Amino acid sequence: MKKLDFFILKSYLGPLVMTFFIALFILLMQFLWKYIDDLVGKGLEWYVIVKLLFFFSATFVPLALPLAILLSSLMMFGNLGEHYELVTIKAAGISLSRIMRPLIIVSIVISALAFYYSNVVLPMANLKSLSLLYDVREKKLAFNLKEGVFYNGIEGFIIRVGKKEKDGNTIREVMVYDHTKRMGNVSLTTAEWGKMELSPDKRFLVFRLYNGINYEERVDLRGNEISRPFQRTKFTQQYQMFDLSAFQLTRTDENLFKNNFEMQNINQLSFSIDSIKVQLAAEQESYQKNFISTMQFYKTLDTTYKKPVDSTMRFYSSIIVNFKAANRFKVLEAAKNASLSAKQNLSTSHESLNNRSKLIYKHQIVYHKKFAFSIACFLLFFIGAPLGAIIRKGGLGMPAVISTLFFILFWVISFGGEKYAAEGVVPAWQGIWFASAVLLPIGLFLTLKSTNDASLLDVDAWVRFFNKLFRLPEQRL
Repeated sequence: MKKLDFFILKSYLGPLVMTFFIALFILLMQFLWKYIDDLVGKGLEWYVIVKLLFFFSATFVPLALPLAILLSSLMMFGNLGEHYELVTIKAAGISLSRIMRPLIIVSIVISALAFYYSNVVLPMANLKSLSLLYDVREKKLAFNLKEGVFYNGIEGFIIRVGKKEKDGNTIREVMVYDHTKRMGNVSLTTAEWGKMELSPDKRFLVFRLYNGINYEERVDLRGNEISRPFQRTKFTQQYQMFDLSAFQLTRTDENLFKNNFEMQNINQLSFSIDSIKVQLAAEQESYQKNFISTMQFYKTLDTTYKKPVDSTMRFYSSIIVNFKAANRFKVLEAAKNASLSAKQNLSTSHESLNNRSKLIYKHQIVYHKKFAFSIACFLLFFIGAPLGAIIRKGGLGMPAVISTLFFILFWVISFGGEKYAAEGVVPAWQGIWFASAVLLPIGLFLTLKSTNDASLLDVDAWVRFFNKLFRLPEQRL
């Protein structure tokens, strides 16, 4: 039996590792396709891109691992059935449940590791990946000076070159507008040709210009609005430096991102949820007190009694007649402004409280997803393994199609439940666990059918089933 267990494990772990990295690669390609515009043209070093891909690949594990478990278990049992190895093992008196026993143990271990990963590793991966992506997206495009085009990528300067030589450093017909004084086009430098060089620390770009003229309007002199003083200076050689620090990748302090719900473990999420609930209760009490203090008549107002329209008009008339005719308009205007102000305060308060409530929902969703991820890995095994034993098709053909359909079903239900939970339509535990609740009876049904050697793909069996169901006579040829 140990040889059989070893054979089953060997047949399962190989496809599991292969399908896991295939799914991870596909998700990484999707990430590159989505953020390609934020990566191209910024002169990023290769190790920055490698770090970004590595961190994001770590965040895709909750998507790749359940798919890999479903596909690999279906492929393995499909291969065993296609090559009649499963029939041979059963003929030796070994049941399907005994064959699945080592894989069940492996699935339990994987589920436990998946929970540890989602609770410990995933928050750290989210912190590293999202903070690095933020810095990359904020980074300016790399310095790229083109012929005949005004370049404004360097703050405070606009540069134009008429021609660039093949060496990439020699430039001709140079124009440099200096806007550092923020006074418009008051300073211009032109040169016949020059050389571009980087400082040793690559923080500055140095233009060594030859045979040029500096044009400057002296706006710093007294009475320049009337006399319009103008200064022109010729030079044979001049150096001009430009700060390139804005083009370098600057890392933001990761502590600024740690309070995000995606970057917290279970204990931190529980603490954050309790803290936000306390803040929400305090805000509700504060808004209520503020409203009561603003509306002095609120305590004596009977909100349960609704007066008829004509009675309300008589009540309004009896109040307004107590004021002089000259003051009635002011009284009505003050009442109108007070009601509009109260309405605006209530609207703002409602929006603020609603946002606070949604923040609680998001924390609760991430909290339950850490458990649902590990349970999903276990349930998908009990769908893939019996289904592979039933269809008896190996390889990446039929198993890949069926696995994709079940996986799409699972994640559509998951995303739908998560969306409803995020809006507060359903509690977070219902929205997150609904997909697992749907998969559980499917897994039990397939496991029962495969254990009893039921052939779900046998057309004659389904015909007999419906004949019995509708009491139709069987057609005999």
